[in-house]
Amino acid sequence: MTRRNGYALLSAIIALIVAVSAAIYVGFASDDSSATSKNVTAQEGAPRNPAAPASTGIWVGAWSASPVGAEPGTELEGMAGRSVRNVVHTSVGGTSARVTLSNLYGRSALTITHASIAVAAGTGTAAAIADTMRRLTFGGNTTVVIPPGQQVLSDAVRLAIPADTDVLVTTYSPTRSGPVTYHPHARQTSYVAEGDVTEDATGVAYTGQVEYWRYLTALDVLSNESDGTVVVFGDSLTDGITSTENTNRRWTDVLSRRLRAAVASGQDVPRYSVANQGISGNQILASGAGRPANNEAGISRFHRDVLSRTNVKVVVIDLGVNDILRNPNLADPNRILDGLRTLVRQAHARGLKVIGATLMPFQGHRGYTEAREGVRQQINAEIRAGRVFDAVVDFDKAVRDPYNPRKFRPDYDSGDHLHPSDKGYERMAEAFNLQDLKGAAPAEL
Repeated sequence: MTRRNGYALLSAIIALIVAVSAAIYVGFASDDSSATSKNVTAQEGAPRNPAAPASTGIWVGAWSASPVGAEPGTELEGMAGRSVRNVVHTSVGGTSARVTLSNLYGRSALTITHASIAVAAGTGTAAAIADTMRRLTFGGNTTVVIPPGQQVLSDAVRLAIPADTDVLVTTYSPTRSGPVTYHPHARQTSYVAEGDVTEDATGVAYTGQVEYWRYLTALDVLSNESDGTVVVFGDSLTDGITSTENTNRRWTDVLSRRLRAAVASGQDVPRYSVANQGISGNQILASGAGRPANNEAGISRFHRDVLSRTNVKVVVIDLGVNDILRNPNLADPNRILDGLRTLVRQAHARGLKVIGATLMPFQGHRGYTEAREGVRQQINAEIRAGRVFDAVVDFDKAVRDPYNPRKFRPDYDSGDHLHPSDKGYERMAEAFNLQDLKGAAPAEL
């Protein structure tokens, strides 16, 4: 072999090595690029689960309900040996989900050995769409023990959840653990079955029905449809106590649908989910009996039920009527207003804008007196003057009878002269200016 041929052979070998190396490098670079493109944006501190989707988005509250108290009759057994299937309704959709379970009112540890989530097969049913059934885990485990007075957040699980849809969240506890932390007046039928049928998609075993939510206090979704959560903080008027069952006609439900429709039509409004933190009978200043207190005062539960919710952007407050009606003496309007301003200051400290509602009329209700009406008018005057909230929704003006503004317009009255009809709830949501959801808390000087 000549020297020239040797050089040619050596050059060919070097070129081949370079080509192979380049191909290997490109292959690894492609894998790395693919891996880094699978970016999941989640709330800081959220649990990780290998079943969670490779998806962009942010965590928002799709549904919530405040824990209210200990369910009567469950003091000893709790729900031992039974599957509890809660039915909840989403305000926004997402690609992944996680839930919060509470043992706030329990006096012993709550052991959950099996939990699941699924999209309901329809309205008013315990049946699930079979291929949506997912097992929930907690720190990677299927069993979780929740100490009394505590709550737990599940791992994220991959599940496509549409907006405006019923979702089934089921738990099973094999051991006695009472009493049950619950939310009465759900206006939504949930179910119970004997034994562990947590992942039964047919729903056939769920013969027990109840209008409570048990243990479950929140459903979050990883969403591309929403940029944050609006938390509505209120009493029975927000809880929707007189709305038609299983139809999601609380004013907050109507507000959520209005907001989604506005976004879909291209209106310049925020893309927010709506979380309902209403408790029937709730007051700003006074709590119920017990430790922890049943129906905890608004001023005490605000951190738990508003500031601790997922990705909160705006707070809406509709509280005060029960402070007037349930006070055995004549309520002091200045104390009620001071309570509302305290809530606003707490929200502002977190940079949250606060929209407040005027107090609606209640003439004809058994608790009505002229003196109590005077207190309501004083509070409303301060709210309308802009001396309480960042923005105002005038529910009083929206639903009152134009011929007698101390009472509901007849078709907006449920019949008890205190709570709205379905049409009244709809009118409340229509009175809400969606533009008020824009912006943040004013700068403090």
